[in-house]
Amino acid sequence: MILINKDSSIRTNNIPSELAADSLYISKKLRQFQDENVPISIDQQGEHLATLYYGNSEVLNKLKFYPIALLLIILLFGAVIYFLFKTNKASEQNKLWAGMAKETAHQIGTPLSSLLGWNEILKTENINSDITKEIEKDIARLQTITERFSKIGSLPALDECDIVKETKNAYDYLKRRSSKLIHFSFNSKVENTPVLLNKSLYNWTIENLVKNGIDAMKGKGSIAIEIEPNGKFVNILVADTGQGIPKSNFNTIFNPGVTTKKRGWGLGLSLVKRIVEEYHNGKIKVLSSGKEGTIMQITLKVHQ
Repeated sequence: MILINKDSSIRTNNIPSELAADSLYISKKLRQFQDENVPISIDQQGEHLATLYYGNSEVLNKLKFYPIALLLIILLFGAVIYFLFKTNKASEQNKLWAGMAKETAHQIGTPLSSLLGWNEILKTENINSDITKEIEKDIARLQTITERFSKIGSLPALDECDIVKETKNAYDYLKRRSSKLIHFSFNSKVENTPVLLNKSLYNWTIENLVKNGIDAMKGKGSIAIEIEPNGKFVNILVADTGQGIPKSNFNTIFNPGVTTKKRGWGLGLSLVKRIVEEYHNGKIKVLSSGKEGTIMQITLKVHQ
């Protein structure tokens, strides 16, 4: 407190004596006290005797911030609980999907072994060799699918591969097995670019993106795959001429169960995101989308 008498003499309380003698300090405290509380005029029988200026104590000033600090602690505690709950839920979902994938691979493996045996028997009969060769292609395809599902939930091995060659292989496979109403084009602005890949999972990624594009075009349109350099990275662009994706869905389409199609479980792009980002340390995003079509971009680091 600072008491200024009518004769301008000053008395203080709870202010060290060495500071009470400092006029600049007293002026500063007076301005501070005026901001904190309305000064009290001390009068007697209509005569002004003094003016009392007072400020809040340190304890009171600290108490003002305690509710804020307590609220922040509660929010932090709630955020930690939410994060642990979400992480635990995501972990359970991952285990469920991984278990379903491995079980699917196991279930396919049993009739696949039988098909291999039957095909060998057919070879011993007077059967057109072209038939058994086509059966072998389908069996090889089933083996690839089984291998893909068996790798979900476990860390796949990555080998140094030429991204151009592997993308072209996936492109050629899809082009041969798609409708003639789909116009395919492939263009690469790089050559012999080494990237750490799991061939089976990467091909699965390209297939999913292309099939999504074909569905968006309702079976008729153009699919373009392009590879371009990006510094220490390489971009793989998959473009279609479908109806496009609303901008508000650019991020959510990669979530499990989210789909813009009338049929399907919405797992394709979720698997693609996991394969690219978790297994290959890359990035995938919707580069652009509109009435003219959609461009999906995969970014992978060049292995040097």
